[in-house]
Amino acid sequence: MRFLEEIKRWLGEVTEIFLLLLALGIILEILFGSAVPFFAGIVPNLTALLNNLGDNGLVGLLALSIVLWLFYRKRAPAHS
Repeated sequence: MRFLEEIKRWLGEVTEIFLLLLALGIILEILFGSAVPFFAGIVPNLTALLNNLGDNGLVGLLALSIVLWLFYRKRAPAHS
């Protein structure tokens, strides 16, 4: 079980790094436009994703809710 806990911790840290890079990419693209080589296209892709979720109505709202729940769920501490 210790191995699985270590993998979950590692994946959580990697996900956090990717979210920080996503935020950085959005800021760079807003400031400099599409001239930023590595982060170009993030804002149009996010806009298309949000439009797609919005066009699907309730199904889009449900999908967005599930994604947010997965990101923000808290795990109860283990009792020893």
